[in-house]
Amino acid sequence: MQSLKENIHIENKYAGVTLGAINLPRGLIYIDAPPIPEDGRSWRADLLDLESGYDRLLISLDTNVDRTIGARAMDCPVLAHENAAIFFRSRPSIFKAQGHTTGAEWEALPSLGNIRWAPPEITFTKKMSIQWGETPIILEHHSGSNKGAIWLILPEEKIVFVGDTVIKNQPPFFSNADLPRWIEDLNLLASDAYKGYTIISGRGGVCAGSTLDKQHKLIKNAYKKIDALAEKKAGPEATEKLISALLSPLRFLASERDFYTQRLRYGLAEYYTRHYTSKKTDED
Repeated sequence: MQSLKENIHIENKYAGVTLGAINLPRGLIYIDAPPIPEDGRSWRADLLDLESGYDRLLISLDTNVDRTIGARAMDCPVLAHENAAIFFRSRPSIFKAQGHTTGAEWEALPSLGNIRWAPPEITFTKKMSIQWGETPIILEHHSGSNKGAIWLILPEEKIVFVGDTVIKNQPPFFSNADLPRWIEDLNLLASDAYKGYTIISGRGGVCAGSTLDKQHKLIKNAYKKIDALAEKKAGPEATEKLISALLSPLRFLASERDFYTQRLRYGLAEYYTRHYTSKKTDED
């Protein structure tokens, strides 16, 4: 566990996403949950030594299965964006770990069976403030990387948890993205509004400025190339030609290439179908 401040901690040792915990007089606020229920229980045990109040709250930074499937094991109310609640209402109540090839981290885990979702009990639309201590916690909707994506902002401590808006040395998840808004989100992170802030990626933890720059360049490049395919009236399968160029600036193990290739194959085709092919069909 890495402590950013005396009461703000992150953890990268569990499979899936970077976890966060904020220790406050009223209680503990968890940021995201590991996909394996046993890991969720271990994470809760890791935090028992922290002196805090009795209340517990889990904040899910978006709808990605990696950070939401383990929510029930955290044994507390879940807070997320309203779009996350809509997402869960359209899904069966039981998650079945089979037949998926989206390139998400949970798909590589051997120990997941059928798990009951824990839909959010508390939601908001644009912005929300939580006052569990002397300084506020601000939640904002930033839908570039995911329709239900939010940032958790600690303005006094100058720390912002951005989920999958920025990912360290992994390809992005495109299937539920909005690339123009994603670019706007990255522009905001690079602006004076977040000057001096520590940016916490939902996959990798503390980000250097170079990580933000790399993500910005990758998303802009992807948007430009996808738009070019649409101009040529290409089909969704043509997006596979973009994969090599999108992977080339990233540093990861050779053994992960096939896995990340599949993430892009699935995500790019889904994005293209949703934003271009379906739009064309509606116009026809």
